[in-house]
Amino acid sequence: MAKSPLSSEARTILNSHVSRRAVLAGAGAVAGAGALASCGIGGGSDSSNAIRWGNWPLYLDVDDSGKKYPTLEAFTKETDIAVKYFEDYNDNDEFFGKVQAQLKLKKDIGYDLVCPTDWMAARWIRLGYAQKFDAANIPNAKNILDTLASPSFDPKRESTLTWQGIMGGFGWNTQKNPKGIRTLDDLFSPANKGKIVVLSEMRDTVGIILRSQGVNLSTVTEDQFMNAVDFLAKKISDGWIRGVKGNEYKEDLISGDATAVIAWSGDMFQLATENEGKFDFAIPESGGTISADCFVIPMGATHKKNAEKLMNFYYDPYNAAALVANLYAEGLPVKKVGQGMAVLSNPSKTTEQLILKKAIKHNGNPFVGWQLGNCEVYTDVNGNIKVRKNEADKAAKVDGVIAMIIAAHCSLDNPFVSSSFGFRTF
Repeated sequence: MAKSPLSSEARTILNSHVSRRAVLAGAGAVAGAGALASCGIGGGSDSSNAIRWGNWPLYLDVDDSGKKYPTLEAFTKETDIAVKYFEDYNDNDEFFGKVQAQLKLKKDIGYDLVCPTDWMAARWIRLGYAQKFDAANIPNAKNILDTLASPSFDPKRESTLTWQGIMGGFGWNTQKNPKGIRTLDDLFSPANKGKIVVLSEMRDTVGIILRSQGVNLSTVTEDQFMNAVDFLAKKISDGWIRGVKGNEYKEDLISGDATAVIAWSGDMFQLATENEGKFDFAIPESGGTISADCFVIPMGATHKKNAEKLMNFYYDPYNAAALVANLYAEGLPVKKVGQGMAVLSNPSKTTEQLILKKAIKHNGNPFVGWQLGNCEVYTDVNGNIKVRKNEADKAAKVDGVIAMIIAAHCSLDNPFVSSSFGFRTF
C-alpha cells in the first residue's frame, strides 16, 4: 500500500520552530485551502420558511436509513419550517477559514445557524461575526444549566447557546488494541506504528500530550507547549502518525488505515454503536480535554428568527428529552441529571470520601483548590447532603465541583458511562 502523504497540518507541525501562537493558528487554518474541496457549503434559500444549519457529523439523532433526523422532522411538523441540514464541520479552523471572508463583509455565508466549539465561538463574538439573539424568540433558553449560563466569552448568553459537550481522549480499534488505550505509551505501542491519527485541533492533541507530561493546562508556559509540539513532530517524522485530521479521522478507523486515534467522544461512541463494539473510547489517565459546541447565528444570516425558533425547540425539555432518547437508542451514553438533593446526595458523599482519601488527583491546580474552598455542605433531616457555594462571597464559583459530582453520579448509575468516560475509581 502506498504511503499516505502527510497533511498540511502535519507538515506545519514538522516545521514548527515558531511561536506558540503560530502553531495554534497554523495547525488548523492551513487546512482551509485544500481540505474543503469535498465539503459542501450551505446554499442560499429563497423560502422564508426555511433554515440552513451547519453542524458536525454524528451530532444529531438519525434514523436507521441514515437520511432522516427525527427531531428535525418534529420541528418542521410543529413550525412548518424546513431545515436544510449540512454536516459540514470537520475542524473549527478549517470551517472558519471557509467562511471568514464573507463574514468580514457581513454577507450571507450560506448558513443561518452554525456550531463552533466554545473557544471558536469566542473568536466569532470578538470579531463581530455572531449576531445577538432576540431573547423573546428563545424563552426556553432559561432552561440552560446554571453551570453553563455565564461563560466568560458570552456572560449574558446573548450570542451563543450550548449545543453539545465534547471530550478529547483516545479512540481505538478493539481488535488491534484488546487491552485498550489509557496512556500515551499505550497509544504509541508498536502495534499502532504508522496507523495513528491525531486531531488537527491542537487544543486537544497538544493538550492531551501536555497532560501526559504532567503540565497544568491553566498555567502552561511557551517552553512546555513547544516541548509537546516537538514530541508530536518527532512522532510524525519517525512514522508513528499517518495523519493529522479533523472529523474525517473516522474514515481512517472504519477503513482500517488507523487503529488508534486522539479523538472526540461523540464520534467514538457513535462509531462503537454502529460497528458492534469494534471501537472504544477513554479519557486518558493523565487527563483529557473538555469543551462544548455552541449555537451561533452568523452575521448575514437570512433566517435569523427561524434559527432562534430552532434553538428554542431544542431547549424545550420535552424536545431535549426526545433528542436524548434518540441518541441513547443509538448507543450514545447520554443522561439527564437533575440538580436536586435526592439525585446528587449519594454522588456528593462519594466525591467527599474520594477527596478525604486523596483519591482525586488534580495536579495542584489552584483553580480546583479555590472552588473546593468555596463549597459549603448542607445536610437535611434525612441525612442527604448538597454542595453549594458560600453565599457570603458573590464572586465564589463551585461549578467545577458540581460537574465532578454529576460525573460521579453518571459513573455510579451507569456502568457503561463509567467505563466509557474513564471514571474507574468509583
